Amino acid sequence: MTDVLSRYQSGKLWDFHGGIHPPEMKSQSNSTPISTAPLTEKFYVPVKQHSGTAGSLLVKVGDTVLKGQPLTQGDGLRCLPVHAPTSGIVTDIAPYIAAHPSGLSELAVHIQADGKDQWREQRPIDDFLTQTPEQLIQKIYQAGVAGLGGAVFPTAAKVSSARSIPNSAVKLLIINGAECEPYITCDDRLMRDYADEMIEGVRILRYILRPEKVVIAVEDNKPEAISALKFALHGANDIDLRVVPTKYPSGDSNTLVKILTGIEVPSGKRSSSIGVYMQNVGTAFAIKRAIIDDEPLIERVVTLTGDKIPNKGNQWVRFGTPISFVLAQAGYQADERLPVYLGGPMMGLALPDLNAPVTKLANCLLAPDHFEYTPPPAEQSCIRCSACSDVCPYYLMPQQLYWFARSEDHEKSLQYQLMDCIECGLCAYVCPSHIPLIQYFRQEKAAIWEMEEKAQKAEEAKIRFEARQARLEKEEQARKERAQKAAENRRQEVANSKGVDPVAAALERLKAKKAENTTTTEVKTIVDEKRGEVLPDNTDIMALRKARKAQRLARQQEQSELKQTESAVENIQNSSENTAVNNDKKAAVAAALARAKAKKTAQQHPTVEPVTEKTVSMENLETDPKKAAVAAAIARAKAKKATQQHSTVEPVTEKTVNTENSETDPKKAAVAAAIARAKAKKAAQQHPTVESVTEKTVSMENSETDPKKAAVAAAIARAKAKKAAQQHSTVEPVTEKTVNTENSETDPKKAAVAAAIARAKAKKVAQIQLKAENKE
Repeated sequence: MTDVLSRYQSGKLWDFHGGIHPPEMKSQSNSTPISTAPLTEKFYVPVKQHSGTAGSLLVKVGDTVLKGQPLTQGDGLRCLPVHAPTSGIVTDIAPYIAAHPSGLSELAVHIQADGKDQWREQRPIDDFLTQTPEQLIQKIYQAGVAGLGGAVFPTAAKVSSARSIPNSAVKLLIINGAECEPYITCDDRLMRDYADEMIEGVRILRYILRPEKVVIAVEDNKPEAISALKFALHGANDIDLRVVPTKYPSGDSNTLVKILTGIEVPSGKRSSSIGVYMQNVGTAFAIKRAIIDDEPLIERVVTLTGDKIPNKGNQWVRFGTPISFVLAQAGYQADERLPVYLGGPMMGLALPDLNAPVTKLANCLLAPDHFEYTPPPAEQSCIRCSACSDVCPYYLMPQQLYWFARSEDHEKSLQYQLMDCIECGLCAYVCPSHIPLIQYFRQEKAAIWEMEEKAQKAEEAKIRFEARQARLEKEEQARKERAQKAAENRRQEVANSKGVDPVAAALERLKAKKAENTTTTEVKTIVDEKRGEVLPDNTDIMALRKARKAQRLARQQEQSELKQTESAVENIQNSSENTAVNNDKKAAVAAALARAKAKKTAQQHPTVEPVTEKTVSMENLETDPKKAAVAAAIARAKAKKATQQHSTVEPVTEKTVNTENSETDPKKAAVAAAIARAKAKKAAQQHPTVESVTEKTVSMENSETDPKKAAVAAAIARAKAKKAAQQHSTVEPVTEKTVNTENSETDPKKAAVAAAIARAKAKKVAQIQLKAENKE
């Protein structure tokens, strides 16, 4: 620190590395005093005009605001408020085009001016010495004062940080009036026209910071400003005035420190780290207005220059005024072929939209004509001439940074001190390949800032998570301790009152309950006679196993028999439905064939009583379904047995037909007639279609027992049956079979067919009777 003061007090000026002497072009705008720009009808005030975060809105659409009224409110010294530039009505709060080469929009308060330009209530201070430094810092913050030299850093935060550095008092306060960039003359005219007020602001800063030395540094190309400052100082010894050589970029803070003290600010640090504090002359003037006049920062001096602007000069312009309105008042004629720059030709930004508003950053509006501006030539490859390195005031290597920026190698860019670049534009100005180096560096810086912001947010989230986990663990530990303490207290109370530990009593009750639930099993033993060993007696267990096995087998057999019975019934029902449900006539023919077969058997065996009895019993069993089923089963068994005993079974019809030519036998004829009558009666009961045959048969019961007549009657019955079969196609196969048997010879296959038909008939009878029983 002492070294800084000693070097400064030596009166020597040091040079810095690099730098150039471009054409100044300042005489276009510094020849006339500062004027006031007319008020526009509508203002667009961005809620963020400084280097930091935006504040929260205090107004809403439809509110009436006064000049100087806060529109936003910050939550810290780095979150500056913005103020209404005039009185009017808030018509909208919406995004509006920003004064940035990207052309993006940002949130702005739209104010319709009422033309009154009425101030809010003001409380000026005649003597700032009556206020504490902290009170003055707070007033500077509430006024929204930011650095007007180009960085737009919140002044209150900068002053407060300089005061809060432990064991590091400010030794040298520098007021920067160098204004080194070509065309820009706003600070020059401010020092000329408002030197007294600017120096008053410097004295306020000296009172707050209490530096050992204060100096105002001005380039030697501003003789009028130097004369005005000397006159305002009146020979005061508390503020020095130091004239420095003109060289771009001597107005940079670190470069100016090097000129005045010969000390270079360490990389990555600020000048305050070596005890030097710096502010711009425009900022000092804004501090005076904020403290003494109670006027917030709502306007600034803007240089209007360039050959496209007829009325060049410097004007007080309210923040939120559209740039197009300001240029139009100066006589500017829009030309799409020529850009308009916000700032100077070295560090300025080309505006994509002239409707963007004026902000705290806008120090100059440059509108060159075709003689001052030529389109940039096409970018060529770097030839590594090192011209950019020779002019860089920070000893950087722009050609290397260019390659790192193009390859997005952020680590290498940081390693080569890209963040020390002040974007003065010297490297691009001298590049023979016309490479826009500053554009590459700005993009690379933005990418690095975004990466660092994400890392910072992740670290903050990690810290919050760890703090939360620690808090939860602490709460859990406290809860356990409280529960343990409460349990100890209860145990102690119980022990004191009853003399029994409740935990021990609970354990004893649990053991007793477990002992009650435990059952002991007596193990019987037997003695092995051969071996003489004592073995377990498993007789009871084996008997129990055999009983269980027998029960299991019985259940399985019952289930098997039940399944077989159900299967048999189902087969009977299915076969009956397939053969006779829809074919009653066929069943009748089958019954007739069964009776004919029985008759044949009776003729071969003299004893006809069983067949007759069976026939009669079948007629009587029609009313009993169970008996009918049993009778049907017996009939099937006997028919099968008869078929096995007589391999050659003569067809019944053949025998019947042969009786026509046989000799007259009264007994046989009587038997045949009785069988025919029984057959006809049975068919008539089951099917009405054989009614005529039944009537004929019944009428024959009263006829005389004449063998010839009986034979004739049997022949007539057969003929009618044949005719009925021809009329009904459903019984055609059976009828043909019956007729053909009259002249056929004895055929064993035909006998088997007859037996099968008999069994089907018996099944049909059983099914009908079962249905009748179910209906009952």
